[in-house]
Amino acid sequence: MFDTALLLAAAFIAGALNAVAGGGSFLTLPALVFTGVPPVVANATGTVALLPGYVAGAWGFREDTAPPPGLSMRLIVVLSLLGGASGAALLLVTPDATFRRVVPWLLLAATALFAFGPWIRQRLAGGGQPSTARATVGVLAVAAYGGYFNGGLGILLLALFGLLGQTQLNAMNGLKNWVSALLTAIAVAIYAAGGVVLWPQALLMMAAATAGGYGGARVARRIPAQWLRWGIVATGLVMAGLFFLRG
Repeated sequence: MFDTALLLAAAFIAGALNAVAGGGSFLTLPALVFTGVPPVVANATGTVALLPGYVAGAWGFREDTAPPPGLSMRLIVVLSLLGGASGAALLLVTPDATFRRVVPWLLLAATALFAFGPWIRQRLAGGGQPSTARATVGVLAVAAYGGYFNGGLGILLLALFGLLGQTQLNAMNGLKNWVSALLTAIAVAIYAAGGVVLWPQALLMMAAATAGGYGGARVARRIPAQWLRWGIVATGLVMAGLFFLRG
């Protein structure tokens, strides 16, 4: 009963956190490991559990979602699926230890990009927008990262969308959740084919993550933009610190 309560609570809070800023896997992964699930299987199972939360969060931001300048929603869908599939396939053949060493540095860089993205973009590009080719490569790369290791995906996506010229946080959050849902869906199919998902735990946590994702998205729409921005930065720093401690 304690294990069940722990997994439900972790999934609910993780779903809400993913809807707003990302980082839900920092709750689901430790919770699964604590209940005796091996780390690699816990990573895949936790990602499966958060999929409905991404969908619910995207639906919660449905009035605000918009692509960044230079990209269409159709192209973003294709890139999300391609990137998620390649990252998930890489997870099945690559040891986690190598990637685990660079994750905290990636999270620190992504948090800095999100915090100073508008200023950096204006300084480097004179206020202009990145080319469609660069934006395409950026979305594809982050989607591949998400398919391989879900931790910090929200921070990376928010940083990327900010650099691509998106300025509305609610629009960025909505798009972040749609991209996360798409790349996670294709990754889940590959995880399942590779036999690294514990379905009883995943299904249990799915229900809680769905409720948390929708509730978190609706609450976030009422939070002042500046508070939300710095809350996301704080989340990124905490996640990076946790990875350094784990390393």
